[in-house]
Amino acid sequence: MTFIDAPSPNFDARKAVPDCIVLHYTGMETGQAALARLCDPEARVSAHYMVEEDGRVFRLVPEERRAWHAGAAFWKGVKDINSASIGIEIVNPGHEFGYRPFPDAQVAAVINLLADIRSRWTIDDDRILGHSDIAPGRKIDPGELFPWKRLAEAGHGLWVEPPPSPGAPLGRGEEGTGVFALQAGLTRLGYNCAPSGQYDEWTETVVAAFQRHWRQSRFDGVADGETRARLVALLRAAG
Repeated sequence: MTFIDAPSPNFDARKAVPDCIVLHYTGMETGQAALARLCDPEARVSAHYMVEEDGRVFRLVPEERRAWHAGAAFWKGVKDINSASIGIEIVNPGHEFGYRPFPDAQVAAVINLLADIRSRWTIDDDRILGHSDIAPGRKIDPGELFPWKRLAEAGHGLWVEPPPSPGAPLGRGEEGTGVFALQAGLTRLGYNCAPSGQYDEWTETVVAAFQRHWRQSRFDGVADGETRARLVALLRAAG
């Protein structure tokens, strides 16, 4: 691949071998502004790569180093996601400044970058994640417009299309074995959603994060039949 080197001073030593990739959107008005922030020592944020809307890929932090992109996060019991991951910022103004679809050139560049990274590191499909997956209480990026299905079709990440499942929806305030099973499934997939049998505000938040990634036509935090069917299918696909 061709990279534009834009070294960021914002990194430190890894404490683990990277085994996942976290995708973000920049959430700023321009890519130029985002790049400046990612390279600003006072901002104390960074990523390993940034992908512009026209497909240019900027290399900011060496993959062997720990970039500062995840913040407080969790996936499958791991909290230091910065040490365990490679972070990719994808230029998009985000929900605050006019969220919009990701251009084809940009998505193609992300797919090529994923292939390039995975040629060097062992990263399973079920560990290609969004910022909202690892930090559902704080983040919603890269959001419901990000083409996760297209990435999976290119061989990067998981996507399932289970048969219709018209089961009654589960939502906040409900309790019982169905809620417990939902929370257990989300936890098994990787989310921080310890089973309690109570569909509380946090469960709603985690379900909405799951939907933004894998059930993008609905992301209201209500676990309808299709949401639950997709969760079950993903758990089978992830093994």
